[in-house]
Amino acid sequence: MDAREPVADEPALPRRSLAEMLRGGVLAMFRLSVERSAARVGLVGLVFGTVFLALIGRLVSFALLPDDPGTAQARRAEAGGTAQVRPDIIDRNGEILATDIRTVSVFAEPKNIYDKDEAVELLTAVLPDINARDLREKLSSKKGFVWVKREITPRQQAEVHRLGIPGIGFLSDHKRVYPNGTAAAHILGVTNLDNVGIAGIEKYIDRQGLRDLNSLGFVEKSADMAPVQLSIDLRAQHAVRDELAWGMEHYRAKAAAGAILDVTTGEVIALASLPDFDPNEPKDALDPDRINRMNVGVYEMGSTFKAMTLAMALDSGKFNVNSTFDTRGGVLHWGRQKIHEYHGTNRVITMPEVFTHSSNIGSAKMALGIGVPGHKAFLKKMGLLDRMRTELPESAEPIIPPRWTEINTITIAFGHGLAVAPLQASAAVAAIANGGFLMTPTFLKRTESEAREKATQVLSPQTSEAMRYIMRLNATEGSAKKAAIPYYYVGGKTGTAEKVIRGRYVKNRLFTTFMAVAPMDKPKYLFVTIMDEPQPVAAESGSYATAAYNSGVVTGRVIARVAPILGLPPQFEPPVKPFPLMVKLGAYHVNMLDGK
Repeated sequence: MDAREPVADEPALPRRSLAEMLRGGVLAMFRLSVERSAARVGLVGLVFGTVFLALIGRLVSFALLPDDPGTAQARRAEAGGTAQVRPDIIDRNGEILATDIRTVSVFAEPKNIYDKDEAVELLTAVLPDINARDLREKLSSKKGFVWVKREITPRQQAEVHRLGIPGIGFLSDHKRVYPNGTAAAHILGVTNLDNVGIAGIEKYIDRQGLRDLNSLGFVEKSADMAPVQLSIDLRAQHAVRDELAWGMEHYRAKAAAGAILDVTTGEVIALASLPDFDPNEPKDALDPDRINRMNVGVYEMGSTFKAMTLAMALDSGKFNVNSTFDTRGGVLHWGRQKIHEYHGTNRVITMPEVFTHSSNIGSAKMALGIGVPGHKAFLKKMGLLDRMRTELPESAEPIIPPRWTEINTITIAFGHGLAVAPLQASAAVAAIANGGFLMTPTFLKRTESEAREKATQVLSPQTSEAMRYIMRLNATEGSAKKAAIPYYYVGGKTGTAEKVIRGRYVKNRLFTTFMAVAPMDKPKYLFVTIMDEPQPVAAESGSYATAAYNSGVVTGRVIARVAPILGLPPQFEPPVKPFPLMVKLGAYHVNMLDGK
C-alpha cells in the first residue's frame, strides 16, 4: 500500500485557514476553566486584602500611637510650617493690633551630625544667645529631631547656612507681632512659640476653633481668615495708658488702671493696667505685679458702691429722691460696731445729699431699710456676686462675706466688706446710667441693637434718671468736681477704701476709684480710674490722698483728651430739661442745677 494514500477506515480532517488557527490560539490562551479561574481570583483577592489591611493598620497606628518628636516635626515640615497660623486682630477702626509674619527656625537631626562638639562651637558662634551645654545635650540625644533656635533672623539664617553642617536645616515658621507694643497688652494677651494663644483675646480666638482649623490644615496664611475686630479704639487706648502713666508717677502710686465703656453697647473702648508688659516679650507677662487689675484684681470699691445703694433704695419704692436721713451725731451704733461719717454734716440730709456728702450713715440706713435678703438679691441682679465672664479668659471671683448679716449689709452699702473686679462694678454703674440695662462688657465690636438683645433690664428708667441727676449734682456740688470737664456735662462718684493687709484695714494704704459718665443727659461713655496706694501731693491736696485728689484728677484728664477723639460734641450751653422727672418731683437743688 502506498503510504501517501489515505487509510480507508479514518475520515479526512477538515482543512482550517491560518486566520482561524490564530483566532483559536488566542481564545485558548485566555480561556479558563471554572475550577482554575476561582483559584486565581481567590489568590489575587488575598494579595490585595493583605495590602489593604497593612495600610489600614498603619493609618490606625498614626492616629492612636504617640508620635516620635522627630516624626511629628517632619510631618509638620511637610505641611509647610511649624507654628499655627492666626488671624489679624484689628481695632474698631481697622488698625492692626496683632498680626503674623513669616520667619524661619533652625533644627537639627542629631543622628546625622557626626562631630557634635564642632557643631556646638560653630552654632553658638553665630547664635551666641544659645546655651552651649543645652545644645550639646540636644545634639547628643537619640531623638530624630530637635530645635536649635526658633524664629531666627534672615541674617542668622544665612550665617547658619554658610556653616554647612550636615544634619542642620530650616523650617518656615510664624511669629506673632504686636506693632503697638504695650498698648492693649492685657486685652490682646500673648502667644507661645508655637503661636498658640495662652492669654487674653489670643486665647479666646483659639477657643473659638482656631486650633482645630490649623490641625486639619484648613488655613495656610492669615489672609485665609477674616480679621478679629475688637471694640477697642487704639487712639483712646493710647490716651488712657498715657494719662495713667502720668498719674502713677505724679501720685507715686503702686499701680493704676482705667477703662472706657460705651454704656449703650457694653463695648470696652479702652482698658489699661499698669505696670503692664510688651506682648512681643511675653516672659514679662509672668510678673505677678503685671496682672490686669481691671478684670483679675478684686477690690473693695469704696464709696462708688453708694451708687448701687441709692439705686437699690429708689428702685425698691420704699424711698424716693426726697427721702431724708438723720445723720446727727456723726456715728451710727450697731451692736459693738460704730459707723462714722467721713465728711459729716451733723444734720438731717436728703437722698441726693447722701451722695454728694458721701454719707456712710445715710447709705447704711437705706440698706437696712431694704433688709439683708433684698440687699443681696439686688447686688446679685446687678452681677456683683458672681464671676463676670467676658471674652478675656482671665477673670476673678468676687470675695463675699461667708456669713452675711446686718453689719455686712451696713458696710457693703458704703463700699466695704465686698470685693469685686473694677470692670464688674463699672458694668453695674453703666446700667444705672443707661436707663437700667445691664450688659456684660464685651471686647468685640457690636451695635446697640445687638447689645440690647443680650441686655437685662435691672432698673426702671425713672430710677436711672434720678441717679443721673444725683451723679451730675455730685459733679457740681460734691466730690466729682475734679472730673467735671467744662462743656461735657459730666457726672460721677469717688471711692476711697482702706486696703486690707493681713486681715486688718490700714489707714495709710488706700485704694481709690473714680467713675464718671458723660454726657449725663444722654449717657454715652463711662470713664473709670483706679489707683493703688497713691500718695498725697502737698501742693495740691495737703495731706489728702483720697480719690478726688488722684483718681478724679486722672479721670478728668482722660475725658478732656479722649472726648474729641470719641466724637463727643462739646455742649456750650446746658442741655434743656435733662431731668424732667426730677423737676416734677422738686428734687433737692434741682432749681440750682445747670440745665434744669
